Amino acid sequence: MRILGIETSCDETSAAVADGPRRVLSNLVHTQIAQHQPYGGVVPEVAARSHVERLPGLVEEAMRRAEAGWDSLDAVAVTSGPGLATSLLVGVAAAKALAIRLRRPLYAVHHLDGHLYSVFLDPAFPEALRLADGLALLVSGGHTSLVRIHGGRRGGLLGATLDDAAGEALDKGAKLLGLGYPGGPAIEAAAAGGDPARYDFPRGLGPGTRHAPCGGLRRDLCFSFSGLKTALLYHLRDHPAGLDPARDLSHVAASYQEAVVDALIGRVRSAAEFVRPSFLACAGGVARNRRLRAKLGDFAAAAGLPLMLAPPEFCTDNAGMIAAAAAAGLGCIADPPGALEIHPTWPLPADGDPLAFAPALNASKGLP
Repeated sequence: MRILGIETSCDETSAAVADGPRRVLSNLVHTQIAQHQPYGGVVPEVAARSHVERLPGLVEEAMRRAEAGWDSLDAVAVTSGPGLATSLLVGVAAAKALAIRLRRPLYAVHHLDGHLYSVFLDPAFPEALRLADGLALLVSGGHTSLVRIHGGRRGGLLGATLDDAAGEALDKGAKLLGLGYPGGPAIEAAAAGGDPARYDFPRGLGPGTRHAPCGGLRRDLCFSFSGLKTALLYHLRDHPAGLDPARDLSHVAASYQEAVVDALIGRVRSAAEFVRPSFLACAGGVARNRRLRAKLGDFAAAAGLPLMLAPPEFCTDNAGMIAAAAAAGLGCIADPPGALEIHPTWPLPADGDPLAFAPALNASKGLP
């Protein structure tokens, strides 16, 4: 099944063509980093305007690179949430128009299902694990979650963030340190050569919180990064002369990054003890962080668990993962295509139903 995928949930504009659930023929991504850097973060109106300008050309180029004719498409797939409303509108409107014009089915895909499925796009993913039960850490700028994996699909939600996502914590930390945007890569670069143990920043929720309420989830499987940001703010306040770029900055950046990574690893450890998975997986933009990948590898090796990481090219927001996820059945048909709506806030269902969409989506079935 050949599917054209579109992704515009935030500040990356992407179009891709997948030939079945395991083969991405083309995957083009236009990043808007340069446009948002002067503002220190994503400006929704700027993002939406850029999507409008870039998406048509990316769709045409994705089709050209895939050597695919319009008649060869079996369906169109699009991220319909969660994300920035104005950004989602651009991608969904384009996908609806294409599906109607081509008379093809339109599949709506949850953005996090796309990230989750990206781990299966690694050619090295063992066949024996494709139907096994796993544990996935989905970690990005806007989302930090722990979910089960059952037979290549999202299972139940185990943990979520109570405040900021890990990527947001890195962005805000970088802003406090004057490192610019985007914060994750900036902090990782500044941390090079720094001592991650120099400063003891908090690792999120403290002990004794296992049975405290967390929206029906176990609190010891949930994340919190607000205290970490505050600790960095106080640290900088107590050093009014500023940081010596040649010395202190690298140590502070390394220590702050270590706190974020340790908080993630700690929750993965607790979740692994709880569900006893056959393998671990990690996907999302923050999954590109080398320190996180290394420490996840150390934990997985110590636990005797295979670790599957999303390929770097599929970590950040991209349409390749959306098209492939739709081909794998992780989407719903919008019938008729014009009925598809955006879902800017679209929480993952705790029961793991991959087809649990908001009531406004007139959809009831996945791909055959």
